[in-house]
Amino acid sequence: MKILVGYKRVVDYNVRIQVKPDGSGVVTDGVKLSPNPFDDIALEEALRLRDKGIATEVVVATIAPADAQPHLRNGLAMGANRAIHVVADGPVQPLTAARALLKLVEKEQPQLVLLGKQAIDDDANQTGQMLATLWGRPQATFASKLEVAGDKATVTREVDAGLETLEVDLPAVVTTDLRLNEPRFIKLPDIMKAKSKPLETIPFADLAVESGDHLTTGRHAPPPKRSKGVMVKDVAELVSALRAKGLV
Repeated sequence: MKILVGYKRVVDYNVRIQVKPDGSGVVTDGVKLSPNPFDDIALEEALRLRDKGIATEVVVATIAPADAQPHLRNGLAMGANRAIHVVADGPVQPLTAARALLKLVEKEQPQLVLLGKQAIDDDANQTGQMLATLWGRPQATFASKLEVAGDKATVTREVDAGLETLEVDLPAVVTTDLRLNEPRFIKLPDIMKAKSKPLETIPFADLAVESGDHLTTGRHAPPPKRSKGVMVKDVAELVSALRAKGLV
């Protein structure tokens, strides 16, 4: 079994986001970039399936500018066998990303595609679902548990009423949630080994993908600053203050 893992690069979740003065976007110059946390979980799950002998090869793929190769080397150091870098100059919206991933799916013929449920930079939560639709294969989203046996995958996902269990035929697309696993720590020897692992580079134009970037962002704005808090002496004063504001 071959597993293809989407592996997006985003602004690190520990970075305090700053909006550009002209509102055209967020500041990325000199900002730490890291793998999307949900994609790290997807990669970890793929590696665990390989460790169990269920999968034989794990391939990580990203759609990103030319300077994203260190990001893919991170995925290789984590344990992926190969990497594919689709070189795109600017941001790619979910539909375009799904169409590009479909080209990789047709090329690689994986039995399972694992993606993070969403990327923390746009929180779109669309690429996995769109890929499954374009591919014409089953999907199971927000996986908190994944089991693969034969030509079927059993996915447990959290819903409002509790837990839901789905069984899908392979090939399929599965998107991962936070509770699925804890990604492994990358050791220095693995970083050194990653330097010699295959990394294929494909210009985005070579995929002949029709653009699905139909959304236009007017402007970015930071959230309003919180007003200064007020200290109260006791519960009675707190209730009185809330009543004065019409909150109780």
